Amino acid sequence: MDILIIIGLIVAGIILFLIEIFVIPGISFAGVGAFICLIYANYFAFSNLGNTAGFITLAASAIACVSTLILFMKSKTLDKIALKKNITSTVDNEAELSVKVGDTGISVTRLALIGMAEINGHHVEVKSVDGFIEEKTPIIVNRIAHGAILVERQKQTTI
Repeated sequence: MDILIIIGLIVAGIILFLIEIFVIPGISFAGVGAFICLIYANYFAFSNLGNTAGFITLAASAIACVSTLILFMKSKTLDKIALKKNITSTVDNEAELSVKVGDTGISVTRLALIGMAEINGHHVEVKSVDGFIEEKTPIIVNRIAHGAILVERQKQTTI
């Protein structure tokens, strides 16, 4: 009867261990349960069956964990549950493509370095090179770098 309890605890520990590794990654109930089952199986073997049986149980549980992990990884089970879809969609950046250096517009939101502006009738995300720019302030496109539109306050011309 003691051997059946030990075998049951080791099997439960291995199942919870595999669930922890492949289904619920991170430290969760399954990982804690696997740890408790395997430790208690070894403790039970040492306390009830003696040192020899305890060391045999310790070796058997270590070998069982490693071998089932390797067997599960080499099986095609992971291929069946793996994500194989590639993302082919793109972001609609038609408005950003229509903006050129020197275009003028008005800030729609406060540009706390990044915000929204209306340039050429399009609402686009812009970055300020002048620091904070309040909303409804005239702006001019300074440069476009790596898809980011950099703007500054439009200088007031005096006549």
